Amino acid sequence: MSNLREFKDARLGGLIKPCKFGFWQIVTKMATFTILCKWLSLILLMLVRTECSDKVNITFLESAVAKGAVCLDGSPPAYQHDKGFGDGADKWLIHIQGGGWCESTESCLLFVNKTNGVGSSKLMNKFRFSGIFSSKQTSNPGFYNWNRVIMRYCDGASFTGDVEKVDPATNLHYRGARIFNVIMEELLVQGLNNASSALLTGCSSGGLAAILYCDKFRAMLPATSQVKCAPDAGYFIYRRDISGKYHFQKFFTKIVKLHNSKIDLPSSCTSKMKPGLCFYPQFILPEIKTPVFVINSAYDSYQIQNILAPEEADKHDLWSACKLNTANCTRTQLLRLHDFRADFVRALRSGMDRYKFNSTMRGMFINSCYSHCQTGTQSNYLGAPASKLDNKAIAEVLSDWFYERNTTQLIDHQHILPRQC
Repeated sequence: MSNLREFKDARLGGLIKPCKFGFWQIVTKMATFTILCKWLSLILLMLVRTECSDKVNITFLESAVAKGAVCLDGSPPAYQHDKGFGDGADKWLIHIQGGGWCESTESCLLFVNKTNGVGSSKLMNKFRFSGIFSSKQTSNPGFYNWNRVIMRYCDGASFTGDVEKVDPATNLHYRGARIFNVIMEELLVQGLNNASSALLTGCSSGGLAAILYCDKFRAMLPATSQVKCAPDAGYFIYRRDISGKYHFQKFFTKIVKLHNSKIDLPSSCTSKMKPGLCFYPQFILPEIKTPVFVINSAYDSYQIQNILAPEEADKHDLWSACKLNTANCTRTQLLRLHDFRADFVRALRSGMDRYKFNSTMRGMFINSCYSHCQTGTQSNYLGAPASKLDNKAIAEVLSDWFYERNTTQLIDHQHILPRQC
């Protein structure tokens, strides 16, 4: 579940060297350039300037190594911080980056060697600040001038778990909880301890972490602060796959065991059921006391591919084309997708029953996009027509909910099949 968009941006960044205008200086000296070329140069210059504004330096916490708060390979944890300004200087948006999970020694070693840095800070590229992270008011009207922080993902277990022993044969460190703690300690010193408002967000496995740590995040901040949580594509549901089995549940169980994640899961859940089940938001959200706004697609592409129709359940490879593009799905497969949507909505509502008449505590924006993570993508966040609900974009609905201008729980009931957004 790595951030493919981020990976593509990183590749592009390797081709375009931002803020270097040697080429432009040469171009401007060429008097024989045509009108067309001048327009093209202007467009390129605008793109370069946009690239510059989106880049925020990575901070590596070298001091965390002594505390054992390290990535899978033992490298220091990292974050990116774009400082707030104006009336947003004392407001904070903390985002937990996604990156998938590793449930075995073999898969965690693969994480360490991935070029997108989800297992090692040595390989991290800068995260592009767009969508909910943008510093432009037109792109991010609710939070543009806040302190916007990306906790970089490199532990393979949604920032949970803490295993002291390190196998010298692999040098793998399972220390996600320590990473969360040291980054929070660092940010509190930088001003988060005086925050008037704070929003904890996250994408995918980071979205799950935003749910798991929501109350802890609230407890770390002043009682006078307005604190809420908004997971994006982090609401994974517990259900059978196309074979009638729970292959994904076995995956979650292995993650929790390998990383010793039980110690960071809510005891209100682990005291009643197996720890692996407590990775599912529907079993922990009812007990969370902090306001939560769930952003998700009822046709989340990752969940369709890995919970509904994982490779283990698709022995004859009948679902590959459908999962790649829902336009390729058969009628029977579309019916299975629709059933998944119904189960998703049912699970979400059951997890919110305690607050179903109080949407200041529980808000939601559930569209039908066949996608995964939407707040960091400018078009989806600000309002690609297909991603809107009631003609409102995620940016508008989330801002209204946070500032309590409008208490909204929106679910797309108009489109019963997945949409391309």
